[in-house]
Amino acid sequence: MPQVELRLPAEGAYVSVLRTTTAALAARLDFTLEDIEDLRMAVSEAAALCLECAADDADLDVVFDLGEDTIGVTVTTTCDAEAEIDEESFAWQVLTTLAREVTATPDGDQLRISLVAGATPLGAAR
Repeated sequence: MPQVELRLPAEGAYVSVLRTTTAALAARLDFTLEDIEDLRMAVSEAAALCLECAADDADLDVVFDLGEDTIGVTVTTTCDAEAEIDEESFAWQVLTTLAREVTATPDGDQLRISLVAGATPLGAAR
């Protein structure tokens, strides 16, 4: 499975670069426009959750695992304190609605959010 890795400063201004990269990769895998937008929003929410706790000099490390009709995305950052996820937050609810699978792995001062999104087969009803 091919991988694409991206490292960005953990600042809100760079989320647009992440969204654009996400859309470009999904388009290369023939995702529908709706699937691309869902994935862009899901990745934005994963990044937002990481940015909430990111240390001042932290990076967002993003790995895209490209499958036949799926993309796995893992966003990791270093937090100022113990990493936590509020599973009642709006961002988490949006993320879990848009992706097939979502996991959050807080580990000390590291936070890793992974998601899998898939393409809708042509001709399938959504």
